[in-house]
Amino acid sequence: MNRARNRDRKSDRWLSRIRRVWITAGLVFTVVFTGWSLWAYRADADAHAALASDDQVMVQHDDGVWSFVPTRGDSSRRDGAALVFFPGALVDPVAYAPLLRAVAAGGYRAYLVEIPRRAAFGGTDSPELEARLARVVAGAASPARWVAAGHSKGGVVASTVASQQRPGFSGLVLIGTSHPRDVDLSGLTVPVTKIVGTHDGLASRAEVESNRGKLPLSTRWEWVEGGNHSQFGWYGFQPGDRWPHITADAQRDLMIRRVLDMLADVTGHPPSLPLS
Repeated sequence: MNRARNRDRKSDRWLSRIRRVWITAGLVFTVVFTGWSLWAYRADADAHAALASDDQVMVQHDDGVWSFVPTRGDSSRRDGAALVFFPGALVDPVAYAPLLRAVAAGGYRAYLVEIPRRAAFGGTDSPELEARLARVVAGAASPARWVAAGHSKGGVVASTVASQQRPGFSGLVLIGTSHPRDVDLSGLTVPVTKIVGTHDGLASRAEVESNRGKLPLSTRWEWVEGGNHSQFGWYGFQPGDRWPHITADAQRDLMIRRVLDMLADVTGHPPSLPLS
């Protein structure tokens, strides 16, 4: 009887030790993962530098919307079309500032619309997001024609906006996303561009291809050979992503060119500032 009790006590002690080990390991993993995530989603120095106004681009921030407005160049292009961009989930919206600035330097107005709560906890369906979008596209200074674009979870918002076909909506650019998944955009008559990295760990080729039928047959596909998910923005290496086989500069340059191509199609004019 005593032997059985001793065995039970030893067994309980071992189970208690094992539980402590698992709890400790779980806490360490949580701390490491949280720290990595906080670092990974931060906008880098180049992104913050892109927020400075100069003699070519005026940058302003007002109630969740960053505006990048060209201060010189062809006024017909500047007043005729614009980019409305939605950032990826959890990513600091500022991480996309260099893309928006490049668009403005090319002669087009660009608006970076922040998604409330960084697209978490219903941020993509929030009234605040709707109010920000409505202010951009319906304000006194809004463009007659505009292109919706988004990266990752921002592609969900851009796809939803495209499905609504609001006045002035003239094009769609989906970057590093498997969307549209929840809406069928195959009947869109405006130009559509899909930009995806072949090494994207969060929007795999299989996932992207599974939704190809929800886009128009005329969609222009750009597979960035070796490109991953994180390098479509100016931030760290995102958890779950794959290592790229292309430089960040090369991947981002291609993305910027394709966005400018779309705006050129919408306005009927080539961009005023060729990229090097």
